[in-house]
Amino acid sequence: MRKTREERLKELTEGFDLALWQSGVVFAGIDEAGRGPLVGNVVAGCCVMPPTPLIPWVDDSKKLSEKRREEVYGQIVSTALYFGIGEATPEEIDEMNILNATKLAMRRAAQGIPASLFLIDAVKNVGLAGEEKPIIHGDALSYSIAAASILAKVHRDREMAALDEQYPQYGFLQNKGYGTKAHIQALKTYGPCPLHRKTFIGHFTDPEAMR
Repeated sequence: MRKTREERLKELTEGFDLALWQSGVVFAGIDEAGRGPLVGNVVAGCCVMPPTPLIPWVDDSKKLSEKRREEVYGQIVSTALYFGIGEATPEEIDEMNILNATKLAMRRAAQGIPASLFLIDAVKNVGLAGEEKPIIHGDALSYSIAAASILAKVHRDREMAALDEQYPQYGFLQNKGYGTKAHIQALKTYGPCPLHRKTFIGHFTDPEAMR
């Protein structure tokens, strides 16, 4: 049976957030978007959400439509006590690998946010200025992490829309940078753009592999 929004919000808050709000601990949720795509930045969102008002449609960003994410993004930005966006570039991803670049983006997102505890979607040992609690599937289990996932996803999708205007041949507006069949074919036809991740696309742009 499909859950109502009220039931889903209760589920999201009672797992971790409610007890922390009641304890008086200042805590933030952190999540990222863009670890898997072949192009663009990896983006992290970080936010300290108040216990009231709860935003009805906050949820794992993957469960929401693009239109709904945009709406909820605005509500999160206007409701959050603190929020931040952090990014790591394709060059940084190529230099330090995607996991370390993701941690860098998370540290940048959390910079200046006065939380003593950070609930993080799965990633361990980020190096934040506070206690870290990694939670597997955290964006589906914590209201604060879900809100951070929406911040990261919407910000990155907007970047991909802008990149699509510069390089329309790759279909970034549709594929968001992921390695779809059409995207890979465009890579083989046109070669990479300056924001493709070299360590992600080597196989697709190697002349031997393209024969």
